[in-house]
Amino acid sequence: MTTTVDVTIPSGQSEGTESYLATWFKAVGDQVTENEPLLEISTDKVNMEVAAPATGILSEILKQEGEQIQPGEVLGRIQPGGDAKSVQSSPQADGSEKARAGASGAASTAAAAELSPAVRKLLKEHQLGASQITGTGKGGRITHQDVMDFIAAKPSERGAAPKTSGIPGRMVPHTQMRRSIAQHMVQSLLHTAPHVTSVFDADLSSVVAHRDANRAEFESRGAKLTYTPYFVKAAVDALRAVPEANSRWHDDALEILDDCNIGVATALQFGGLIVPVIMKVQDLDLFAIAERLQYLTERARNGSLDPRDVQHGTFTISNHGVSGSLVATPIVINQPQSAILGVGKVERRVVVENVNGKEEMVIRPMCYVTLTIDHRVLDGFQANQFLTTFVEALEGF
Repeated sequence: MTTTVDVTIPSGQSEGTESYLATWFKAVGDQVTENEPLLEISTDKVNMEVAAPATGILSEILKQEGEQIQPGEVLGRIQPGGDAKSVQSSPQADGSEKARAGASGAASTAAAAELSPAVRKLLKEHQLGASQITGTGKGGRITHQDVMDFIAAKPSERGAAPKTSGIPGRMVPHTQMRRSIAQHMVQSLLHTAPHVTSVFDADLSSVVAHRDANRAEFESRGAKLTYTPYFVKAAVDALRAVPEANSRWHDDALEILDDCNIGVATALQFGGLIVPVIMKVQDLDLFAIAERLQYLTERARNGSLDPRDVQHGTFTISNHGVSGSLVATPIVINQPQSAILGVGKVERRVVVENVNGKEEMVIRPMCYVTLTIDHRVLDGFQANQFLTTFVEALEGF
């Protein structure tokens, strides 16, 4: 009797969010090598490749692309040292045409080798197989535009007929990340936490002056100094002043957390949002925050985040101002956290100040900051105390 090796995902990889099988890189009967990428799973936080646990032949696929999966669940099986021909001709393999079709949709190893990283990522995000698309590049190579054209094609041209409004337009399939984000947001806003938002105005004159004086020195040491590290650093002061904002709600108690593990929402090039986490920010200076933030955002945008990079967050910052937004409310809380900070666009505005005993109009770099709270955990006066401390920290650089 031949012993097979189970293909599973390690426990503790998804931290409370749903996981789906995004792509099989191999088909039943294919040779696999231990530690080579075998499949990819997708959550609302990160896509993660799962390596083959043994060298041999992929003898079974038990979970298909798009199916929800649980940590520890058996996704497939590998026959160590098996013969690909014998596996493919076995009754078990002959009865696995559905599994084979799902796996081959991710493209064969040879075809996958011809795909650029951008095309490979787009195929994965939209759960498409290279075999579905006709390449127009050199030698039949699939280009990024080929994939976009396929996605934008009329449903009838792709053999699908979903219900539509009847108005001329196009259907763009949801990525698994977008589906997970949607479920997470609806659950947080409508079924978990009553959301309330406070709005303050922040004068960033001190931050701008400090950044101008230190930007070149930071870059010489390898860290780009943007405004975001200042917001992260100031958030620590505010979390210390209002520790309930750094907590998790339980039915019988409020768990107030000692470490400030601050996530920074990062938009991805082809859509979607991910929140890499800077761990133990309370122990970091401004340079260390800038360095870690740069590392995480670069990995997020090139799709190379490790699952550990998005786990154990205690508080989140959404710097939506980088794309031009002045105010966003409510920003949906990243469960199971208790609050989320929003930072709007930095712009020069006219404000009234007391100058030598007289009120005068002056121009300052200003931005709106918001704190959306879980009203089960925090009240309005605590939200205002948080933002007061946050603004004072920014104005004190």
